[in-house]
Amino acid sequence: MNTTTPSQTTPVTRARAVERLVVGMATTDGAGVKLTRVLTHSLQQRLDPFLMLDAFGSDDPHDYIAGFPDHPHRGFETVTYMIAGRMQHRDSAGNEGLLENGGVQWMTAGRGVIHSEIPQQEEGVMEGFQLWLNLPSHEKMNAPWYRDFTAADLPRLVTDAGVAVTVIAGESHGVRGAVTREATAALYLDLHLPARARFAQPLPVGHNAFVYVYRGEVRIAGDAVPSQRMAILANDREADGVVIEASGDAKALLIAGRPLNEPIAQYGPFVMNTKEEIYQALNDFRDGRLA
Repeated sequence: MNTTTPSQTTPVTRARAVERLVVGMATTDGAGVKLTRVLTHSLQQRLDPFLMLDAFGSDDPHDYIAGFPDHPHRGFETVTYMIAGRMQHRDSAGNEGLLENGGVQWMTAGRGVIHSEIPQQEEGVMEGFQLWLNLPSHEKMNAPWYRDFTAADLPRLVTDAGVAVTVIAGESHGVRGAVTREATAALYLDLHLPARARFAQPLPVGHNAFVYVYRGEVRIAGDAVPSQRMAILANDREADGVVIEASGDAKALLIAGRPLNEPIAQYGPFVMNTKEEIYQALNDFRDGRLA
């Protein structure tokens, strides 16, 4: 395990409050995979640069076994974080990888890629998350990029309060994450908080941020955030971070990023800036020019 002793970090002097709680929408995707869409289309402007967050978890293979057969993407990045289970990735750029317990798959679709994500198990629990991160207009037509990170590859730290932090993207307590992104400055942390623990994370003013609790319950600025709820954090110009407290054992994702403040044009798996660019993506996919 790649665990680092955290260095001193800038303290949070005024914490962000909870603007509102969001209940995810039960839906299916791919070839019938059951999941909860936590960050939906209606929240894309509010949580720019993030486009979508799906949470999936089931011990019934009928809920996940068909997976996600070949499908296209253009104009954004997908970040898949596997809590439990095994998923095989293949794409038209020649990449292939096995995503397993605690691992992350980061794919930049860029100008276009066709990929599949197929479970490599017929029983047991499959649980995880997929986050869609937008690309700035000048990077949307870049070449696709892909990387798998095993659980051992991901930087980790344990705070003095005993909070175990996996730093998927960005930086926390002096520990740099597996991936950094200049344009969006994305922060993606998985927090495991023991009972009565407190975790503070500085956040730049103006960055959009949210917390998704997937085990237990936490409190943010006095507000309870129960399991399977997303707390959108208020953009207080005087606040310099967030403080998360747990009365009992809890697990949560903390995600934040710099908004792109660009138009969002989406048609299914294509996310561009204009309708004309969407039409071009559809034509390129139809004519076999996407890969």
